[in-house]
Amino acid sequence: MRIIVIGAGVLGASAAFHLARTGAEVSVIDANLDGRATAAGAGILCPWISATEDVSFHRLYCAGGEYYPDLITALNDAGPSDLGYRQAGAMLVSGDAEELAWLERMARRRAAAAMGRITRLGEAQARTLFPPLHQGLGAVHLAGGARVDGRRLAASLLRAAEFHGAKLSRGHATLAVEADRVAGAEIDGRRIRADRVIVAAGAWADKLLRPIGFATAVEPQRGQIAHLRLDGVKTSDWPVILPPGSHYIVPFDAGRIVAGATRETGAGFDYRITAAGQAEVLSEALRIAPGLGTATTIETRVGFRPLAARPLLGWVPGIQGLATGNGLGAAGLTIGPLAGRLLADLVTGEAGLIDLTPFDPARRERSAFGALAALR
Repeated sequence: MRIIVIGAGVLGASAAFHLARTGAEVSVIDANLDGRATAAGAGILCPWISATEDVSFHRLYCAGGEYYPDLITALNDAGPSDLGYRQAGAMLVSGDAEELAWLERMARRRAAAAMGRITRLGEAQARTLFPPLHQGLGAVHLAGGARVDGRRLAASLLRAAEFHGAKLSRGHATLAVEADRVAGAEIDGRRIRADRVIVAAGAWADKLLRPIGFATAVEPQRGQIAHLRLDGVKTSDWPVILPPGSHYIVPFDAGRIVAGATRETGAGFDYRITAAGQAEVLSEALRIAPGLGTATTIETRVGFRPLAARPLLGWVPGIQGLATGNGLGAAGLTIGPLAGRLLADLVTGEAGLIDLTPFDPARRERSAFGALAALR
């Protein structure tokens, strides 16, 4: 079976990898656009405490986080891979004792094996695990919390897909449709024929799908994320910090600390670092962790989250053989690898790990939790 995947972010690269492993003839087309969400995402893997009340989405979100051990094993079969993955835990922090008590109750109510041990920490204990933290903050610690580097993850998935025979082309694709059936894609005047096509082009997917009569209702949400460095400080085992609201702090190796993020709906594809965006991200980070004030600012990344009322995973209505995966919003690095696997199973006719009916692109109703802007 010949299959084209358009888009090599985490979702598309995962679909290509899982397809190539089955022996399918896979072509990946990627425009390598500035602002891909995968390249800018912070990489928090702690889905159990999301604000959503949508049962189907929550099940998918948690399954995405819990899929990582299997994914890492599968990737290692194609050679050593470094995803920047580490299960160093996550801390829900607050200076309000009642709020901490509520967070602890919520975590215990949603407890799952992958969440690991749940521990209430006092101020001194919290700062032992994350020294820059404000001295007035206590925490609820989730041992199963983890983080991953989106750029490394996508690169590893794509490399593993190529190891299994996938071919990569760089450029802007258009869909080729013949008599209401997808026939492949065109790139730079050259047609690549295929039996199935998966569109995983993130916030840019409408440019591919609107010409054939399907609108995804996915819009870009700009996020600006600051990367800091604490020279000479071992940060590898520090936990992810999740204060109330949408901001966060994510430690990586070698003193790198990621602070995010703005949620700028309506900014379109304006790929700029703004003064207001930087001020918001840094002021929120220093409010929670004033000890980061001595850190060096090394870069700010900008990404366009593909925002929708609910993820789109399935067949595009009216066009045989055409599937799409999109609308993961801020949950993309958590759900993306599993979503790619689910789409690979769909187009090859394999039984899926999760029922995709709630995420059918043909559905038009809005989900119970609204847009994914509330999710990390």
